[in-house]
Amino acid sequence: MGTTQLETVPEPKYWHLKTVLSDALDSEFAVGEILPNERELAARFGVARATLRQALEQLELEGRLQRRRGVGTTVAPPRFGVGIGPAGEGPFADAEGGWQTEGGGETVPPAAVARLLETPAGARVFALRRTRVTHGQPVATELLYVPEQAVPEETPEGDEAARRVLAALGRLGLESQERSVELGSVRAEDARRLDRLPGAPVLVVTTRYAAQDGPAVVAVSTYRADTCRLTFADSGAEALAG
Repeated sequence: MGTTQLETVPEPKYWHLKTVLSDALDSEFAVGEILPNERELAARFGVARATLRQALEQLELEGRLQRRRGVGTTVAPPRFGVGIGPAGEGPFADAEGGWQTEGGGETVPPAAVARLLETPAGARVFALRRTRVTHGQPVATELLYVPEQAVPEETPEGDEAARRVLAALGRLGLESQERSVELGSVRAEDARRLDRLPGAPVLVVTTRYAAQDGPAVVAVSTYRADTCRLTFADSGAEALAG
């Protein structure tokens, strides 16, 4: 086969620099060490500061670097494991796996969620929010959408409602689950919980749990893409974050 047009496009200078910088991080710098300033780094590698900034931004997105106001750019710590729905664990146990419940109440779900729940468009469901904290760092925020028939009667709103709904879900005999993962951009509300800027890349994990009578709950989990990667095996899925 002949050479394609894409194969003739040279690698962007910042991308090549990113690779060089990544090798330097592995061999010359310790975790938490502050990098030299941009002027020094640009002079060392013989590039313009604009090119250097692009490379540094890419390394930050990949979780290799952390930029902290008033401190500078430091080498990110090693990644640590955060399990996602492994087999044998109840996904709705309160505080399990670092999840912290923030309350809930009735809402009209997004159209995509309504389709997964097989509820009529515009029908109200119960929505419960949780945030996941690992090693003191928020790594995910999640909304659980529960159809009306799965919600205990006379459920109030707020924290007490969330506890009752989680307990009811834990008693359900879940028979299956379907999961999808896609790249997205964090919304302002989730950005505050994840300590990120609005629009930062995130991994959106959507899981539909089914019981004998049909869909029982849809969980939409938003993970920080700069610190997480997902691996799937027979035992379930795992996100590595750091």
